[in-house]
Amino acid sequence: MRQAAVRTGPRRSHANLFVALGLAVVCVLYFLSSHAPGDALNDPKLQIFKTMFISVILEAMPFILIGVLISAALQVFVSERLIRGMIPRHPVLGILAAGALGILFPICECGMVPAIRGLIRKGMPLHAASTFILAGPILNPIVFWSTLTAFRARPEIAYARMGLALAVALVAGLVIYRFAGKDALRETGHGRNAISERKRGSDPAGANDRGARRKAPSKLAKLSDMMGHAVAEFFEMGKYLIFGAIVVGLLQAYVPQGQLVALGHGEGGSMLLMMGLGFILSLCSTSDAFVAQSFLTTFSAGSLVAFMVFGPMLNLKSLLMMLAVFKTRFVLVLASLAFVLVYAGAWLLGVWMRGGG
Repeated sequence: MRQAAVRTGPRRSHANLFVALGLAVVCVLYFLSSHAPGDALNDPKLQIFKTMFISVILEAMPFILIGVLISAALQVFVSERLIRGMIPRHPVLGILAAGALGILFPICECGMVPAIRGLIRKGMPLHAASTFILAGPILNPIVFWSTLTAFRARPEIAYARMGLALAVALVAGLVIYRFAGKDALRETGHGRNAISERKRGSDPAGANDRGARRKAPSKLAKLSDMMGHAVAEFFEMGKYLIFGAIVVGLLQAYVPQGQLVALGHGEGGSMLLMMGLGFILSLCSTSDAFVAQSFLTTFSAGSLVAFMVFGPMLNLKSLLMMLAVFKTRFVLVLASLAFVLVYAGAWLLGVWMRGGG
């Protein structure tokens, strides 16, 4: 774990620098557009971009802060053995339990893949892990709260998001159990050593003695570790939020609504467009509802639900992480299941919500 943190340190530093520079540029634009004379700086489109960008950031930031603190606390204070013990051996019960884990352990998709890898190595079944990967980033109180806040006038969208996410995760878990193999992790040196030691059923010579001599981390050290995880995850998610807010501001200010609707002609085309946008933006599930809410008058409710379900389940960021941890065949199967199930489910929900409206 420490070695991985050292390897990713420079990349995180560059990402944090990029975020800081982006915020500085936005602040300068905000000041100039508010105080400096000139038609260019007072352009109405620039004002729309500024308003949309700042509104998305301010609305989403509290939920990101809460999410990263809870995620960091779980990572430091809750053992993987405890979570693994909550999964029943029966496949159906195990899938249902994995779907409910997100309610108890709200982990953002940013930390989902590394956490799942550790759980699988410690004995979590692949079908339960697949369900948790899909449901975990969405089925938690923070995401539900943020979605309900973003869609105050349309609460049925928040309930539709939770219901569709649960249904897709459960069906995908059953399919993985029935048709996929049990070994989906890529074999690394660390993984092979862990498996061989588990098969031997014994610790290396002297491991117990060394463990007994080691002091348990103090509460202050754990708290410091938790804050370190929270800060790192905040910047990791923050850069995607800023990128998403910039895209939303540009779309709202410089792309006519008629042209945007024309890109996704019809209900099916609009769902494909919004699912593709969710995949590319790679937004955090605690903040994507505010981005979706900005398109409420442009796209249908079913398209917005598809955006908010498919994006956290599968996006460009998580896909790259899964390909580094899981075998390619498993990733393709899981991605295909997520795409087909989300598209079909969102289409049915769109029909239902239009009929109810």
